[in-house]
Amino acid sequence: MSEEQTTGVVEPEIKDETTVGLPLNVILYNDDWHTFEEVISQIMKATKCSFEKARDLTFEVHVKGKANVFTGEISACLKVSAVLEEIALHTQIES
Repeated sequence: MSEEQTTGVVEPEIKDETTVGLPLNVILYNDDWHTFEEVISQIMKATKCSFEKARDLTFEVHVKGKANVFTGEISACLKVSAVLEEIALHTQIES
């Protein structure tokens, strides 16, 4: 006899698969108290990008008020965001 027949309860089927969602973005917001050098350095540290890429992203944040500085899986985005926030930069993770 199945469990459903003996207890009257239908157990849901549980799959061990992990689905990967769409990549997420780490958005960095502009502020008035960090220098360009501080932000460039922290972006390089967080994303492992080149100086030139970090400089371009920093300029975009300065001009537009925010920029997408990283795209990836949630765990990677959380790590990047945490490194940026080490110096009190303001970030947000979004899809």
